[in-house]
Amino acid sequence: MDVNHCYLDGNADAVEFCPHDSFQHVLAASTYTLEEGDQPKRSGSISLFDVDAEVGRLQLTYRVETAGIFDIKWSPVGGDVVPFLAQADADGYLRIHRLECCVESSETSGNFLKEYCYEHVSSSMCLCLDWNPSATSITVGLSDGSVSIISLTESQLSTVQEWKAHDFELWTASFDIHQPHLVYTGSDDCKFSCWDLRDSPSKLVFQNTKVHKMGVCCITKSPHDANILLTGSYDENLRIWDIRSISRPINESSICLGGGVWRIKHHPSTPVLILTACMHNGFGVVKIDGDKAELIETYQKHGSLAYGADWQRGELHAEAKRKKSLVATCSFYDKLLRLWIPQADVYQ
Repeated sequence: MDVNHCYLDGNADAVEFCPHDSFQHVLAASTYTLEEGDQPKRSGSISLFDVDAEVGRLQLTYRVETAGIFDIKWSPVGGDVVPFLAQADADGYLRIHRLECCVESSETSGNFLKEYCYEHVSSSMCLCLDWNPSATSITVGLSDGSVSIISLTESQLSTVQEWKAHDFELWTASFDIHQPHLVYTGSDDCKFSCWDLRDSPSKLVFQNTKVHKMGVCCITKSPHDANILLTGSYDENLRIWDIRSISRPINESSICLGGGVWRIKHHPSTPVLILTACMHNGFGVVKIDGDKAELIETYQKHGSLAYGADWQRGELHAEAKRKKSLVATCSFYDKLLRLWIPQADVYQ
């Protein structure tokens, strides 16, 4: 199960495998560290790793110090040819880094990041971000409950829309990958909302205020089923929504995972599998069949808050025609990054 691990230079909160074909071995990890005192400072970093699960390699190739980072995301496949990594940070900036490859000799090579552009979005903190499918705009959630839509054109970022979406911190803001004019938001106010960007200011399509008993931490549309959307909450439930009615979700079911559901990642090629980061209860692999969800595996080898999780694209070599996938996870206070292979026998 365990492949390798290392400790980062700060409190680890996000890990993201690059999804682009030639760079699926590249793993990015970000940190956020609050230095308390008379003048508190929020510092952070991004680290890049070269990963090869077959030989157990987790090699640091690059690290850059930044403001404290709350979220990072690679640009989606199908957008620009060059992979970009976006960061949302505590100084209120959205920064875009371009992935570069340096080959110094036949024996030495490595990937690094070069800052491409940035935008000061707000005096509030940028807490979350998401790319639209064409990598031409990014939605950013802010600590004052606002959401911003930032366009990316010819190495320039510009704010095209901004509105007050929630009463408290906005922990998740994501595009509908099948209908990218729709954006979903979730907040500490326990509200789950959908907005239509075709209006300016954006029109509220629906807002659910009753189902989530605590703050909404993450929202993600299924890449495999245009009707399915998942939400995670501090109330420890992973919820499955059927959104065939745009005005409001018409069906909702849930599974309690024993910890606040901070992050949800769909398996890149196996539609039924979901990876979850469950804060105080480690990490879980969930199998979804229609509106039914089953926790089929847990991973408890982290010592503090489970925040970052992602699947590597592509499959590992495996015996007996069983497919295997590599997972990266990170935890906050112990600054730990781990690579592991889920053992659940559902990769048929």
